[in-house]
Amino acid sequence: MARKSRRNNEENHDRPPFDPAFADLSRLVVSWYRENRRRLPWREEVSPYRTLVSEIMLQQTRVEAVKPFFDRFLSAFPDVRSLADADDERLMKLWEGLGYYSRARNLKKCAREVVDRFGGSIPSSIPDLLSLPGIGAYTAGAVAAFAYGKPVAAVDGNVLRVTARITAEPGDVLSPAVRGKLTAFTSSLVPEDAPGDFGQGLIELGALICLPNRPPKCDVCPVRSLCRARAAGCEGTLPVRGKKPERKLDRRTVLLIRSGTRTLLHKRQARGLLAGLWEFPNYAGGFTEKEALDAVRALGFDPIRLRPLEPARHLFTHIEWQMTGYLVLVAEPDSPPPDGFVMPETDDLLSRYAIPSAFSAFVRALTAPLP
Repeated sequence: MARKSRRNNEENHDRPPFDPAFADLSRLVVSWYRENRRRLPWREEVSPYRTLVSEIMLQQTRVEAVKPFFDRFLSAFPDVRSLADADDERLMKLWEGLGYYSRARNLKKCAREVVDRFGGSIPSSIPDLLSLPGIGAYTAGAVAAFAYGKPVAAVDGNVLRVTARITAEPGDVLSPAVRGKLTAFTSSLVPEDAPGDFGQGLIELGALICLPNRPPKCDVCPVRSLCRARAAGCEGTLPVRGKKPERKLDRRTVLLIRSGTRTLLHKRQARGLLAGLWEFPNYAGGFTEKEALDAVRALGFDPIRLRPLEPARHLFTHIEWQMTGYLVLVAEPDSPPPDGFVMPETDDLLSRYAIPSAFSAFVRALTAPLP
């Protein structure tokens, strides 16, 4: 297996020269990957579009959670042009449950630019890929290496963890300097004849063997003989990660306002958290029953009966919602809902409207018998 030739180190002072101590690493990773890789839909049939969609979906999301979404999404939008022309509401509904909805919006923007600027063909060069909305260094590397066979590195959290242990890196892998160092190390090892299998092999090692937040399975690791952390007995303490800031606590009150089999929904603003998605009316703070009824009346409804719901919580990256909920039955309204609100039938609500998973406990309450 041919190793990728080194660039002139004077052209990139942060890029370390190839280390002969790791000469066998590429071969070992590729051989292990080809025998042990998981069978995933985006691997069994490879195209630049399928790779791009899968990598966007996999950002901060487990592989098993993505698989059913991927198949459903590809059935609805089988190519770049169909995604570029997608109806926004349908797109959001198909993404419902995956979270981080800005990914879906950026994916559509990306598809539009691919159609407009590249004639509907996803580019293969790193600069062109990085110029597209929602594509960062890892995704660009993944598309270039996995779909086009370009000898470039694709470095995600799994790869950072694996390479930090292999090299016994003592620095914080979340720092730009250390991330750049480990990316350069990975780049120096990419084989010309198997860049995709090497990149995915490192990712697979991180997912199956060199595990996060628990002891790595060193006894079955194909590169254990090269691992400096294992040799030093410090594999359990690496990688080093700086302390993440604590999540901000946000108490909210969620109202399920129902008239017969219709439930009130509100569309969130186009920017910010959960931008442009549908939600149940909700307010800052933990309301008493009286405050909840006052809020219902302020929306123009006449409450008949109120029932407290089980409290719920949802974790965002930087915020934790702790939610108090009330089901409020109201009289048949005399006028349409206020601007920005709709009141669909339950079946229509569940099939057409994209409601974030933050409200999943309250969506389940919709199917419970009415009090």
